Amino acid sequence: MSIHWPIIRRCLVNPLRPAVVDDQRTWSRATILAAALMLADEIERRCRTRTVGVMLPTTGLFPVAALAGWITGRVVVPLNYLLKREELQYVIDDCGTDTVITVKPMLEFMGYTPKVGGLLAMEEVDFKRVPEPRWPAMAADDDLGVLLYTSGTSGRPKGVMLSHGNITANLAQILQHIHFTSREVLLGVLPQFHTFGLTALTLLPLTIGAKVVYTAKFNPPKIVRLMREHRVTAFIGIPSMYNALLHVKEAHPVDMASLKYAVSGGEPLPMVVADRFKERFGVTINEGYGLTETAPVTNWCRPSEHRRGSVGPALPGVLQRIVDLETGRDLPPGHDGEVRIAGPNRMQGYYHLPEQTAAAIDERGYLKTGDIGRQDADGHLYITGRLKEMLIIAGENVFPREIEEAINSHPAIKESGVVGMSDPMRGEVPVAFVELKEGASMDQQDVLNFLRSRIAAFKLPREIRVLEKLPRNPTGKVMRRELKAMLK
Repeated sequence: MSIHWPIIRRCLVNPLRPAVVDDQRTWSRATILAAALMLADEIERRCRTRTVGVMLPTTGLFPVAALAGWITGRVVVPLNYLLKREELQYVIDDCGTDTVITVKPMLEFMGYTPKVGGLLAMEEVDFKRVPEPRWPAMAADDDLGVLLYTSGTSGRPKGVMLSHGNITANLAQILQHIHFTSREVLLGVLPQFHTFGLTALTLLPLTIGAKVVYTAKFNPPKIVRLMREHRVTAFIGIPSMYNALLHVKEAHPVDMASLKYAVSGGEPLPMVVADRFKERFGVTINEGYGLTETAPVTNWCRPSEHRRGSVGPALPGVLQRIVDLETGRDLPPGHDGEVRIAGPNRMQGYYHLPEQTAAAIDERGYLKTGDIGRQDADGHLYITGRLKEMLIIAGENVFPREIEEAINSHPAIKESGVVGMSDPMRGEVPVAFVELKEGASMDQQDVLNFLRSRIAAFKLPREIRVLEKLPRNPTGKVMRRELKAMLK
């Protein structure tokens, strides 16, 4: 089924009902559909590629742009505007789009203009005219619907290919597991280029006809105010957001009295944060789990079955198993192994990367998540570690190698190794160990200033420690495990 057709049908039912409230305005269902149809006309006129980029803040503009892209039969590519110039340019070039939909303040925020065939600024679109009559494109389940770029082990982003069927299957799985209705009010602050922000906080409410409230920046006092004013029933965030809400002095339990679902994902939820949130606001935070490659939600701990430290059971239709790291054999409940996932929501593969796709999927068609976990006797999943070297910083996936490559380009540094250190606010923060070139000296602040022009701010090391020699294995590879032990 097409992603966009259920949304279009909802827009035609009770068209004057508010669908989106953002920092600038309230969008009715009719307004979203009409704006999408008019933007679709512009896409048809300007875009000659199969893909169209969308680079917009967390607002009602994003669903308008995505819907317009699908109406014209194109593949939507949400673009991470927090990336540095070189990283974002790689994504634009890799997906092959000649058009990026954006707004002028976004380009001002970024401080540069990406190189692309054409920028379609939404301020330049005449939304007052009547859109040309058109029949929205149809899509089969296997047709590519979205390209979501996630960091790769080589430091290059990989395009995760999600079909229309992958995303509509995941929406159906969520709704079968959590019985959301059109009466829900969701609060969205996760970026819509993020897989959870796209599926759970954009497509889900539009599909079921629920209202969603967006704010482009995470401002804790404002989040509390929006919860109170709109009587929000569902908030999906990352652990550091819940930790920050605990520090809002003027927040009271009454502000969150309407919350039925407080969901944490993206990284492990510290138990101290969960306990303090429950004590202060009377709200139980339930964890969920998923990956970009699974469209994304695979597990969700429902309020009625809360289990400390669990991300919940698998959603209906999600196949999940725990395998031995050495043999690949299925493990019984209570044993730790790699979490592997299959089902209709599993990605088609990585864009133009057949070898990496083959390496990510096992012989039975299960995605190798790289996460370590165990299941209890009732099928509840507990994530206990990561096979990958990936860091999760405030919900964003970061690989050590991309930070190391930037550090190693400093003229005083011979080589580096980056590991993650636990942090109560951000989940993890990177710490760099460096080996200097002979006769060289290093000032930490100078290196950090050097890195700011090369990697995104959230990837900057918390600290840089100088070692006489980095620990290496017999083949000369830096041993991150030994660096990790130095943090203790």
